[in-house]
Amino acid sequence: MHPLLRGRLRILLYLLGWAGICALLTAVLGGLGARTSAGAALAFTAPLTLVYAFVCLSAWWVCRAHPLERTPPLRLFMGLAGAAVQASLAWVMIGAVWDVFLTKRFHLGPGPDGLAGDLTLLWVAGLVLYGQSLVGHYFVLAFENAREAERRLLQTQVAAREAELRALRAQLNPHFLFNSLNSISALAGSDPEGARDMCGLLGDFLRTSLSLGGRERVSLEEELALAGRYLAVEQVRFGPRLLVERRIEPGTLGCLVPPLLIQPLIENAVKHGVADRVEGGTLLIEARRRGDTLEVGVENPRDSAAPPRRGVGLGLENVRQRLAALDPRRAHLDVFEEPERFRAVLSLPAVEGTRPGPSVTPAVSTGGDHAA
Repeated sequence: MHPLLRGRLRILLYLLGWAGICALLTAVLGGLGARTSAGAALAFTAPLTLVYAFVCLSAWWVCRAHPLERTPPLRLFMGLAGAAVQASLAWVMIGAVWDVFLTKRFHLGPGPDGLAGDLTLLWVAGLVLYGQSLVGHYFVLAFENAREAERRLLQTQVAAREAELRALRAQLNPHFLFNSLNSISALAGSDPEGARDMCGLLGDFLRTSLSLGGRERVSLEEELALAGRYLAVEQVRFGPRLLVERRIEPGTLGCLVPPLLIQPLIENAVKHGVADRVEGGTLLIEARRRGDTLEVGVENPRDSAAPPRRGVGLGLENVRQRLAALDPRRAHLDVFEEPERFRAVLSLPAVEGTRPGPSVTPAVSTGGDHAA
């Protein structure tokens, strides 16, 4: 469909523009033509202008058939000039028939000599008006093409972002499994019973992570429950060396977060905050709301004598990339490093969702848990 016919307002504005052209033609024919009154000139030009207004809409298809960037110059000129000549000739023929009708029925015609002059003016005006219509339609086409390119670009960006998110989430489960299998391997020789318990806990954790990982959003309560299962797996390995303190505001538990986003922060805290220290340490997990922002913090002790690590680690980099793909303006990860402590704070839009049932609460709790 022609873009000017897609709404009543567009049609009205288009016809108003042609009303001005009708007034101009009436003035020209009344002054230069052989018609004796403005009424006679208006009776001749008004219907013809309305007809030509719709004839000029054909320029839309002419312009589409002759794109400026792909049509050779000679072919472009011949195509546009031919369309303008045909449209103007058709208008002149309609004008001649209409003049005969006005002369025989209402005696408003100028006679044969005057009609030739009026039709000549009509011919020239038809060429000019159709040429202007061609130019205007090329502008409309350029605007439509720009909008279509913008829509395609947006669709491509959305598809690329979704593919990136799927790829990033696909990295998580192998990463967890690798670290957990290392823990089981370490226990297999010294504590076979603990290794068996850890295998059972690991299976429970992987089932839950696969269930949550297939969803677009999960509640913070579900995400923390998954983290509790992971910590239960690690506590089999570390025993009393791993303590967890939770300071979770109740109003945050129903907020929706991307699945498996907080888990890498906790895993990073265990790996670099507890495993590196002989005496172990306490992990602090906090969640609070600040207006329309949800803040989740994970803090762990550090061994000040340990050599500095290179890079930021796969887990933290994965989180940053996912946030950049999700909402780079409102979602971000801040890291604070001190000699004795390491803290990662995740900021997300606080979007309320439906709280899950009690079945998601981890069956195994870690030592030293505290909920605010």
